Amino acid sequence: MALKKAYALAITHKKANEITGDVQFFEAVKIALTARAPANGKTELELDQAIRQIVSRAVVAEGVVDIFAAAGLSRPDVSILSEEFLEKVKEMPHRNLAVELLKKLLADEIKARGQKNRTQAKKFSEKLHDAVQKYENRFLSVTDIINLLVELSREMREAADRGKALGLTEDELAFYDALEVNDSAVAILGDEKLAKIAKDLTETVRKNTTIDWTSRESVRANIRRMVKRVLRLNGYPPDKQESAVRTIIEQAETLCEDWVGGVTV
Repeated sequence: MALKKAYALAITHKKANEITGDVQFFEAVKIALTARAPANGKTELELDQAIRQIVSRAVVAEGVVDIFAAAGLSRPDVSILSEEFLEKVKEMPHRNLAVELLKKLLADEIKARGQKNRTQAKKFSEKLHDAVQKYENRFLSVTDIINLLVELSREMREAADRGKALGLTEDELAFYDALEVNDSAVAILGDEKLAKIAKDLTETVRKNTTIDWTSRESVRANIRRMVKRVLRLNGYPPDKQESAVRTIIEQAETLCEDWVGGVTV
């Protein structure tokens, strides 16, 4: 209310015009968050939709970190979803807004990871979608969905750190994940062996990737043969190889744009 009054008094000033968008955003958030009173007839679903619209408009206009500033949070390092930041989100008084912010951040993080690690992005995208669907279908309370999204954030952070523990680069970790390492038949090979396979695959595919390899079946066929050879020589389960090859080729397609800069046709 104080901001609105101050803005109204100074509306003719040049500096006031510069913050018009900010004032409108704060006012929109205030309206949505106070819309719970029974007298105004707003349902919980209508409130959720109003918050989503506000968050969507703000993200397009100003960026995610400014939404958190408006919500009373310091600017977070959203790329890693730190523990300190997650705890602050869990303590936010406006629970529905916390849900929308977490959803937006996780979706952005998944999209960014998908540019490097197709398998990991697909896995977390499915988990996020399932969680949101349960919440929207009222199988989860607001507290439940916040806790679930926070745990998903932690899982994503741990997945990003796993490469360092295994001694793998970002590209090598992408191929490691493409090996379906969670499959029980594959897991028996152990982390050390799977990490070696991932390194061998990265080196092999990188050396044989050309600018137009995705459109040249002869080149793709040759890469598939070499991938199968790497898997076979390292004792990868024979009945799992065909599926792994498909995933590895898809992963190679995701990474090829970063690779072809120094590759000749």
